[in-house]
Amino acid sequence: QVQLVESGGGLVQAGGSLRLSCAASGRTFSSYCMGWFRQAPGKEREFVAAINWSGGSTSYVDSVKGRFTISRDNAKNTVYLQMNNLKPEDTAIYYCAAARTVLTLRALGRYDVWGQGTQVTVSS
Repeated sequence: QVQLVESGGGLVQAGGSLRLSCAASGRTFSSYCMGWFRQAPGKEREFVAAINWSGGSTSYVDSVKGRFTISRDNAKNTVYLQMNNLKPEDTAIYYCAAARTVLTLRALGRYDVWGQGTQVTVSS
């Protein structure tokens, strides 16, 4: 089973960009669907983006389409979330998650490995 460590969060002004990284341990990273989720204060954790094992299939929540891009580098055991044109409503703790499947999953409950999260704060 992989272990996940996120990095790249921070404080940015509205309209700015950040790139989150999620480094995975273990030799089976390429067997996993990888997802990004976020949780804002007082709100439930929500799906942001997912990518299948090969990188050939991606999925996004409507609110980030055209602004965020998920990608992965299986040689580096790393998944990325490039976030452009950030908005104050993107402020949240962002979590990386893994599920051992060939599918591209959106459902939080289907993921069984989680990172510790990284804070993203977008000021207006």
